[in-house]
Amino acid sequence: MRRGIIVSAFVLSALTWAASGSLTAQRGATSPATAGMASVDPRSLTADLPFPMAPVALPQIPSRAVRITDHGARGDGITLNTDAIAAAIAACAKAGGGRVVVPRGVFLTGPVELKSRVELHLERGALLLFSPTFEHYPLTRTSYEGLASVKATSPIWARGAEDIAITGEGVIDGSGQAWRPVKKGKLTAGQWTALVASGGVVDKAGTTWWPSLGALNGADTVKALDSKPGAALQDYAAAREFLRPVMISLVECRRVLLDGPTFQNSPAWNIHPLLSEDIVIRNITVLNPWYSQNGDGLDLDSCRRAIVYNCRFDVGDDAICIKSGKDEYGRKRARPTENVVIVDNVVYHGHGGFTVGSEMSGGVRNILVERCTFLGTDVGLRFKTTRGRGGVVEKIWIRDVQMKDIPTDAIGFNMYYGGEAPTDVADAGETAPRPAMPVNEGTPQFRDIVLARILCRGAGRAVMLEGLPEMPIRGIVLDGVRMSAIKGLAAVDADAIALRGVEIAAQAGPALAVRHSRNVTIEGGAAAPGTGVYLRVDGAAAGGIRVSGVDLKNAKTAVETGANVPAGAVVRK
Repeated sequence: MRRGIIVSAFVLSALTWAASGSLTAQRGATSPATAGMASVDPRSLTADLPFPMAPVALPQIPSRAVRITDHGARGDGITLNTDAIAAAIAACAKAGGGRVVVPRGVFLTGPVELKSRVELHLERGALLLFSPTFEHYPLTRTSYEGLASVKATSPIWARGAEDIAITGEGVIDGSGQAWRPVKKGKLTAGQWTALVASGGVVDKAGTTWWPSLGALNGADTVKALDSKPGAALQDYAAAREFLRPVMISLVECRRVLLDGPTFQNSPAWNIHPLLSEDIVIRNITVLNPWYSQNGDGLDLDSCRRAIVYNCRFDVGDDAICIKSGKDEYGRKRARPTENVVIVDNVVYHGHGGFTVGSEMSGGVRNILVERCTFLGTDVGLRFKTTRGRGGVVEKIWIRDVQMKDIPTDAIGFNMYYGGEAPTDVADAGETAPRPAMPVNEGTPQFRDIVLARILCRGAGRAVMLEGLPEMPIRGIVLDGVRMSAIKGLAAVDADAIALRGVEIAAQAGPALAVRHSRNVTIEGGAAAPGTGVYLRVDGAAAGGIRVSGVDLKNAKTAVETGANVPAGAVVRK
C-alpha cells in the first residue's frame, strides 16, 4: 500500500508536468530552425527542470594558442605526427594552458592525450586521422561495456583532467575499419565479396569478417587471461588487434566541452565520458557506418551534470546512451548517471535513438530528454536491462519527441535484454504468468518515467512495457502519445501505468494489450479509425484497469478480456 501511494503521487505530479509547456521554451532557448541552439548559454538549460540540478560549469581555458605545425606536424596524410602533437600539447600545458590548433590538412597520428586547461581546436578543413597500425596503441586498463577491461589506448584520451575541450569545424577519424569485425548479414552480396577480397579473415561459420587472425582469435585469448590471477598488462599484447578502443575516452574528468567537430569511424564506441562531471556536448556530428559493431555514438557512463544539445548522430549502435556499469562491478562502483539534459538532437540511424542500459547497475536518475527527432532508428526510446544487473532507473522525463520509420518499438522497455524473454508473451492472448525469481541486489528496476507528447509515424510496435513478474515496471506515464504502427501498445508485468490521451493506430491486434498487469489507468484519447479491439486484458492477476473518457466509436470491440481475468478487473466510465 505504501508503494502504491508513492507511485500515485508521482503519477499525479507527472501528469501535471506533461500538461505544461515546453521547459526549454520556458527557459528561453530557441530551436535550430531559428538558429538559436548553437549559441545557447548551457546554464539556461538547467533552469526550471523537473529535478534539482546545479548549472553545468564550462571549462576555463586561457586565450593563448599553439599550432601543432610549429612543433613539426605536417598535414600531408603520410607523416606520423604523434610526437609533434604531444609536444604542442605539452608546451601549451606547461605555459598554463590554451588552445592547441590543428590547421587545414590531413594529420596522421597515434593516440593524443589531452591535458588540463587545454583545448584541441580543429580549424575548418582539418582532418585528424588516427593511424590504422595497431602497435601505435599501447595497452591500458579501463572500463568498457560496464566492466573492468584491458583495451588499446583510445585515439583521444584523458584521465583526471580538468578544463578540457575539443572544438572547431574539423573532422576526427578513428580508422575504425582497421579494428571492427563486420557481419555478413549487414552487407549486400557485392559489399561482402569486396570486403573479403580486401584481406582479413572470415570465421568458420562464414558469417563474420575480421580484420586479422589476431582479432578473430582475440576473444579466446582475453577470456583465458581474464581467468588467470595476476595476468600482467603486456600478457594481453597477443590480443591487441581484438582490444578495440573507444575513440574518445574521458575518465574522471571535470569541466569538459565538445563543440563543433565531426567525430567519425570509431573502432568501438565513439565518445565515452566515464566517471566525469560538468560535461557540455553541443553542435557536434557523430558518424559511424550503420553496420559497425559496437558503433555507439555517445555513452555517458556514471557521469554527473551533463548537457547534450544541437547534435547529429548517424551510427551503428545506440546513438545517445546512458550507462552506469554492469552487474556486481557496476553496483560496487555505485555511481549513477544523473542530472543530464538532452535537447534538440537528431538521430538518423542507430539501434536506439535515446537508450538507457543495458549496463545500468549503478543506477540512472534525473534525466530530461526534450525536442529530439529519431529517423529510422531500430528503436526510438529504448530502456534495456536484465536479471543480474540490479540498479534503479528512475525519474526520467521525456517530452516533445518525434519519430519516423522505426522498425521495432517506438518506445521499448525490455527487462529481458539478451534474448531471455518469451517472444510471444505480448501477442499470444491468454498466457500463463511467467515464473517469478527471488528479488535480490541483482533485480533491476524501472520506475517513475514520464513520456509526454511523443509522435511516431510508422513503427513495428508502438509501445512495449515489459517488466519482470517479481519486479513489475512501475509508475510509467504516457501522455499525449500518438503513433501509427503495425502493432499497438503492450504492457506485460506492469503496475501503476497511466495512459492519458494516448492514440495508437495499429494494423494488427488490439490497440492496447494489458497482460498480467495491475492499476492501469486509461483516460481520454480515442480509438483510431479501423480499430478492431481497443483494449485486450489477460491474466488472473489483472485488476484496477480503469477506462474513462475515451472515444470508442471507431472500435469494433471496446474491451475484450481473457477467460482468467477476474470479474470487475476492468472498469469503464
